[in-house]
Amino acid sequence: MRLVVNHPVERSDQPYARRWWALLVLCLSLLIIVMANTALTVAAPDMTRDLGLSSADLQWVIDGYTVPYAALMLLLGAIGDKYSRRGALVLGLVVFGGGAVFGSLAGSATTVIAARAVMGLGAALIMPATLSLLAATFPRAERARAIVLWTATAGLAIAAGPLVAGALLERHGWASTFLINVPIAAVALIGAFVLVPPSKAGHHDRIDYVGGLLSVVWIAALIYMIIEGPHFGWGAKATGAAIVAGVGLVAFVLWELRHPRPVLDVRRFADRRFAGSNLAVALFFLAVFGAFYYLTQHLQFVLGYDAFETGVRMLPLAGAVFAGSALTGYLTPRVGMKWTVTAGMVGGTTALALLARVDAGSTYADLVAPLVVLGLAIGLALSPCTDAIMGAFQESELGVGGAVNDTSLELGGSLGIAVLGSLLATSYSDHLADAAGGSRLPAATLATAQDSVGAGYAVAQGMGEKARALAGQAARATDPQQAAQLKEQATQLAQGARQMADAVGSSFSDAVARTSLIGAVVLGVGTVLVGVLLPRHDRPGTDADTDTTDGTDGTGATTGADTTTAGPAAAADAPEGTASDADAKAGPADPARDGAEGAVSGRR
Repeated sequence: MRLVVNHPVERSDQPYARRWWALLVLCLSLLIIVMANTALTVAAPDMTRDLGLSSADLQWVIDGYTVPYAALMLLLGAIGDKYSRRGALVLGLVVFGGGAVFGSLAGSATTVIAARAVMGLGAALIMPATLSLLAATFPRAERARAIVLWTATAGLAIAAGPLVAGALLERHGWASTFLINVPIAAVALIGAFVLVPPSKAGHHDRIDYVGGLLSVVWIAALIYMIIEGPHFGWGAKATGAAIVAGVGLVAFVLWELRHPRPVLDVRRFADRRFAGSNLAVALFFLAVFGAFYYLTQHLQFVLGYDAFETGVRMLPLAGAVFAGSALTGYLTPRVGMKWTVTAGMVGGTTALALLARVDAGSTYADLVAPLVVLGLAIGLALSPCTDAIMGAFQESELGVGGAVNDTSLELGGSLGIAVLGSLLATSYSDHLADAAGGSRLPAATLATAQDSVGAGYAVAQGMGEKARALAGQAARATDPQQAAQLKEQATQLAQGARQMADAVGSSFSDAVARTSLIGAVVLGVGTVLVGVLLPRHDRPGTDADTDTTDGTDGTGATTGADTTTAGPAAAADAPEGTASDADAKAGPADPARDGAEGAVSGRR
C-alpha cells in the first residue's frame, strides 16, 4: 500500500476503500475554519486589552476573516474543480496555518487584521474543497450520511472553539488561540496526502474568470456593506459598497446568463429545491451566528463565567447538533427533506423565542433549553439542505457546489452578526440610558458604558475601585471631619457602582430578549418562505424527485448533469440504461425516462 494516495477517485470502478478515513481529514479541515471564528469570541476581551483595540478595530479583527472567505470561495471552488480539489485543500491548509502563526506573533490591530485576512483566504480554499471531495469520494447512497457527519462537525466546532480557547486562556495569552489551529492543520495536511484521493473535473474547459471576478466584487462589497453599515453608520463607505454590490450582482447575473460555461449557472435558482435550500442555510446561520454572538457575551459578562466556563456551557449545543444530525439521517429518507428542514427551522425559531424570555434574573439553567433546541434544529435542517445543494451540481462542478453552499452559510452568518449585533447594541444603549438616567453620571462616562456590555462593566468596576481608594484615604485621615466626608463619598460611589453594574446587566439582558424576539420573527417568516419553496416530491417512491443526478434541473429541462455526480460508485446506484452526460445533452428529455429515474432517486 502506497503511503501517498495518487490514484484519482474518478478512475476507480468501485468506492474508495478508505473513504471514511478521508472524511475524518475533511472534517478536521472544517473544524479549524469554524473554530477560527468561534474561538475569537472568548479571546476578544484579552486581545482588546493587550493591543488597545477600539470597537472598530475589534470588529475588523473578526470580519477581516469573513470578507476574503466569503468573496473568494466561488472562484477558488471552480479553480479547484479544474486543477485539483485535493490540491486546493492542501494549499488552503498551508495558507491557513501560516496565517495562524502570523496572527500569534501580531503586535498591533493592523497585523492581526492582516493575519485574519490570510486565514480567510486559506478558509476560502479549504471549505469548498471539503464538500467537493466528500461528494466525489462517496457514492450517492452514502453521501447523505457523510454530509450528516460533516454538518455535525460544524456544530461541534461552534461549541469547541470557546471551550478550547477558554482552556488556553487560563494559562496562556490570546496568541495561543491562533496557534491551536497549527497542529490540527498539520495533521489534516498529512492526512490529505495519505487518506484523501486526488480529484478534479473530467473536462478541461477554460474557467469563466470574468464571472469569477465579478462574484468576488459583488460578494466582497455586500459583506463590507453588511459589516460597515449597521456598526459604523450608513456613510459614504457603506453606501458606496451597497452600490458596488448591486451593480456587481447585476453584471454577474447578466454575464453568467450569456456565458456558454458560466462559473455558476444562475438558472439553477429557478429550481425550488435548490433556491429553498440556499435560503434555509442563509437564514439558519443568520439566527445561529447572531444568537452565538450575544449568548457568549451574556455568559461571560452578565453571568460572570470565564472563557473556559463559557465554552463548557456551550457543550449542550454541540451534543444536540449530533443528536439532530442522527435524527435527520433517519427521518429524511422517510418523510422527505421538506419536512425535516421545515421542522429544523421551526425548532430554530422556537429556540430564539425561548431566548426572548431572558431577563436580569435569568440563570444558565434558563439557557439550556434554548441551546438544546437550537442544536437539534441545526442538525435537522442543515444536512438535507447541503445534500440538496450538492446534488444540483454535476461531477465537474462539485467545488462550485460546495462554494455555493458555504457562501450562503457565510452570508447568513455575516448578516446575523451585523444585523442582530447592531440591534443588540442599539437596544442595550437605549435601555442603559433609561436605567442610568438618575445616576448623575457624567455624559462622557455614560457614553463609554453604552458602547458595549464589557465597557459598561468596566465603568462600574472603575467606580468601585475609586470607592475603595476613597475608603482607604478615609481610614488614613487624621481629621475626623475629613475622614467622615471621604467615607460618605466612598459609600455613595460604591452604591453607584453596584447600581451601574445592575443597570448594565439588566440592560443587556433586556437587549438579548428583544434581539432574540426580532430574530425569531425573521426566522419564522423565513420558515414559511422555505416551506413554500421546497417541493414535496422528494418523498420516497414519488415520480418526480428534483435530484439533478438524473440529468434534469427538476423541471424536466436537461442540464447535462451526470449520473456519476456522486462519485466513482454512482454507476452502481443508477439503474441499467440510465442516460449518460452525453446522452442528456443530445436532445430533449424523455418524460418516461425522467420519471423512472426520479423514482429511483427518491428511493435513495
